Amino acid sequence: MTLNIASHNLQIAQVLYDFIEKEAAPQSGIKPNEFWEALGKMVEILAPRNRALLRKRDELQAKIDAWHRDHSADYYQSHRDEYKRFLQDISYLVPEGPDFRIGTRGTDYEISIVAGPQLVVPVMNARYALNATNARWGSLFDALYGTDVIPETDAAEKGKTFNPRRGQKIIDYADDLLDQMLPLKRGRHHQVTEYRLINQNGHVAVEVELKDHSVTGLYNPDKLVGFQGGFSAPTCMLFANHGLHLELQFDRENPVGKLHHAGVKDICMESAMTTIQDCEDSVAAVDAADKVAAYRNWLGLMQGTLSESVTKGGNTFVRTLNPDRVYKGTSGETVIMQGRSLLLVRNVGHLMSSNAVLDRHGEEIPEGILDAMVTSLCALHDINGNSPFKNSREGSIYIVKPKMHGPEEVAFTNDLLDMTEDALGLRRNTIKVGVMDEERRTSVNLKECIRAVKDRIFFINTGFLDRTGDEIHTSMLAGPFLPKDAVKGQPWISAYENSNVDQGVATGFTGKAQIGKGMWAKPDMMADMMAQKVIHPNMGANCAWVPSPTAATLHAIHYHQINVANTQRALSSRPKASVDDILTIPLLHERQLTPEQIQAELDNNIQGILGYVVRWIDQGIGCSKVPDIHNVGLMEDRATLRISSQHVANWLLHGICTDAQVLDTLKRMALIVDQQNASDPHYVPIAPGYDGIAFQAASDLIFKGREQPNGYTEPVLHARRKELKERQVIEGTVR
Repeated sequence: MTLNIASHNLQIAQVLYDFIEKEAAPQSGIKPNEFWEALGKMVEILAPRNRALLRKRDELQAKIDAWHRDHSADYYQSHRDEYKRFLQDISYLVPEGPDFRIGTRGTDYEISIVAGPQLVVPVMNARYALNATNARWGSLFDALYGTDVIPETDAAEKGKTFNPRRGQKIIDYADDLLDQMLPLKRGRHHQVTEYRLINQNGHVAVEVELKDHSVTGLYNPDKLVGFQGGFSAPTCMLFANHGLHLELQFDRENPVGKLHHAGVKDICMESAMTTIQDCEDSVAAVDAADKVAAYRNWLGLMQGTLSESVTKGGNTFVRTLNPDRVYKGTSGETVIMQGRSLLLVRNVGHLMSSNAVLDRHGEEIPEGILDAMVTSLCALHDINGNSPFKNSREGSIYIVKPKMHGPEEVAFTNDLLDMTEDALGLRRNTIKVGVMDEERRTSVNLKECIRAVKDRIFFINTGFLDRTGDEIHTSMLAGPFLPKDAVKGQPWISAYENSNVDQGVATGFTGKAQIGKGMWAKPDMMADMMAQKVIHPNMGANCAWVPSPTAATLHAIHYHQINVANTQRALSSRPKASVDDILTIPLLHERQLTPEQIQAELDNNIQGILGYVVRWIDQGIGCSKVPDIHNVGLMEDRATLRISSQHVANWLLHGICTDAQVLDTLKRMALIVDQQNASDPHYVPIAPGYDGIAFQAASDLIFKGREQPNGYTEPVLHARRKELKERQVIEGTVR
């Protein structure tokens, strides 16, 4: 890569300089020279602070390691109060200040009012980015027909053509849902033969005719919001429940409409209310060209111009952003519903630096500083109205910030966003921030982390994978950890999940900001998702991650069934989760594992590591559905890699397994991964040489896992991916 542009004490990659000059800056109100001048000043002021914060991470980790070297696992188990005082003494655990309420203003209603599903998508993939953005609305009938929510029993198989038996089961399922979402004054929805509109004292209302020819209406008539088509023959009725919308679509000539007792051809659900366009864990962006690819797609979303040619079933078409949806209101007004998910952008954390820009000393600048400036510059096009579509109708920019360790690092982000706003001429707190509660030092200090950004915070969430990866790395020397599945059943994880909600509710998130929960990782197992993920709104989370638009449509059902705002208010009076519980390290302690159990855990971890890494290194795929050791497809990104690699590194350190055993497992699992990817024409087999860069990367993540800062996988992955790209340039094999 050529760094041949010098500006304001910076050396800038040509591809990035051209992107700002020719694409991002025009019509933003910011001149390219102003942009680079501001970035140069930010780097001078903030880069030293960034490096100091990273040094503090290492210093704290060294002190924790020393404590565990001096104290056995048995000593820790019987002296947890002493361990906690030690964490306080070294300022790992900070004093908790007085109560407060967040002052965030200007959040869109998708953030402040409505509870619903949230998608996370790699912004580098234009097709996925568009699919997720357009997943604001989804077909319930398609989601039910195409997934295992409706079992393929009793002659209800999917088949290659429409199966009326399966269709009837979907209609029955939907009728039961409508009884919950839109209850009738009398009777049930499976008895309805016609939904029609009537004029009721100058307002439009729904009248329902039942099979016995009697007439009734909605228990709550105000749930009708609008309609499409003629008053006497509407094609669609729009309803609201718990702030979420759904359409009843009518067509008695449609195959489903013919089958339906009231001519309903589909129920269209408001689904992915918000989508995180990700520049971090789900992408493989290792150099300036990769960064610009991510920024360009984000800019296209903000300008409304992003498109992608898609081929399905032999047909090719161009996918673009969906328009808004227009209805006639119940009092004659026009009702416009947002046609797209509200977009948030996840920047990288504080750890990594980028060779897209070098400072006055020729050093890479912190990548998070670059992300904040460029993604916010791109979002100016939405704020300035340079798009036919509106993302934030409140004029806000939503940046999700991951992997921050404690209040100091969150305060640093606040200062970074202050400077970004000043550089781009934005009012203070136009840029909102989401704090991902996925690091141990943030979990145990969450109240003070929220305080550090109390006037711009819009989101907190939890995530088992990253959080457990950091738990293992932080307490690496404490002793061997339990198997991963057993870790989920330990007191610390439920305390962590509950504390996140407790702190969000206590600091005034209800009606202002999101409290989120983590990903359902099995996109093909929707029946299990429907049975299990209902726990998230019941826990008080007003958003939770799902792996696909179809999953978003199904998960939306849970938010129709549960009023999350009421749940949060009820939870506000419960006893708060204990920090002492969160600090309980999930060690193996006196539990004994058989050789078979140890090997099974190694097989599971190492197969997952290889399956993910080989795509990341060889193909630059940062997120995909990776088959696990049982051939169950799991939606995986770097968080999966972090927990698995740290877990094996921990067992190696404490003698649960040996280097030779791990190496043998790597080679055996490589054969399985090769078989699982045999149909991919771009796949490069690992065996029989076991000397490829991807295999070396997987080995490094395990055998050098203790050395990785906070157990992160980025340093190894980035270095190995760059190595591969350089080799491809030399060999002339760049894809």
